[in-house]
Amino acid sequence: MTELFEVKTLEEMPKALNFLIKKVDNLQETVNTLRHKQQASESPRWMNIDELCAYHPSHPKKQTVYEWVSKKAIPYHKMTKGLMFLQSEIDEWLKRGAQKSEEELLQEAKAFVLSKKGKEV
Repeated sequence: MTELFEVKTLEEMPKALNFLIKKVDNLQETVNTLRHKQQASESPRWMNIDELCAYHPSHPKKQTVYEWVSKKAIPYHKMTKGLMFLQSEIDEWLKRGAQKSEEELLQEAKAFVLSKKGKEV
């Protein structure tokens, strides 16, 4: 519902101006809030292991996540504060069904072959 402010006399002009200033301030506040929400959604969200456990649909225990990390089954990053997980990577991993991508499998195969060169298999 839109409020209308009708000016009938010159004496009502300051009230009308005050009304307009308040409306513009409210609009600016709304724009700033929406802009902040948009920027927050565009910036990467990092999660620690506790946040990951709460975010993951099955709510795994920490030990389970550590096992996934040791097997390189989940995307993770080692940071000074320990293990960190990028939400966008976790979302993609979940969409893939927690399976490794073709690129990841290819890299592992190359690493395996290189580790076995010169050794009898």
